[in-house]
Amino acid sequence: MIGVDAYALGWVGVELRDGSFGRAMLASTLYEIVAGSSGAAVIGVDIPLGMLPDGWRAADTLAADQLGPRRSSVFRVPPKAVWQEDDFAAANRLCRELTGAGLSRQSWALRPKLLEANAIWERHPGLLFEAHPEVSFRQMAGEPLAYAKKTWTGQARRRELLARHGIVLPDQLGPAGQAPPDDVLDAAAVAWSAHRMATGAAQSHPSPPEENNGSRIAIWY
Repeated sequence: MIGVDAYALGWVGVELRDGSFGRAMLASTLYEIVAGSSGAAVIGVDIPLGMLPDGWRAADTLAADQLGPRRSSVFRVPPKAVWQEDDFAAANRLCRELTGAGLSRQSWALRPKLLEANAIWERHPGLLFEAHPEVSFRQMAGEPLAYAKKTWTGQARRRELLARHGIVLPDQLGPAGQAPPDDVLDAAAVAWSAHRMATGAAQSHPSPPEENNGSRIAIWY
């Protein structure tokens, strides 16, 4: 099982073996991680998978409602047509036309990785699933986390939660150690949810997932 998180220079992944840390990896594309996954049955990604034709996804609202002070870590995913625009101004305008609200530049910056992940998701049904680290950490802790992931206290708490659930991250990660600490922690949390998917223990927002043209849209944890 592998958990993958997008970061500024590409993607960072954490692979679990029997629920414990196996290895960490860096890649410039998500496809590289998928291709080098050694036949991993489940790959979780911290990127939206699946968009609706003309509205907001239920998954994002439901997940944010569970996160308390961390709710801003979940962004609402605009309709599919918005992501097919070539520039931010046009995408923002279409988003307002379809939903009544605009598109943030932070969300738009994820467009290349979102399109890459969704292309793989559509070509290989059942291989990728969507997870969100803060939702995963909330499940581990039984409550929303009080401190943000970029703070010292927040990172210590997340590393402790992972260890409590059998995922002990070593101090030396090889090349993956070049990734920001919060992105490594996020990838590990997504890997934890991937393990839950593989063992049939995962839950989802919404439950059951939202259906759209045969696709099931949900955030799993």
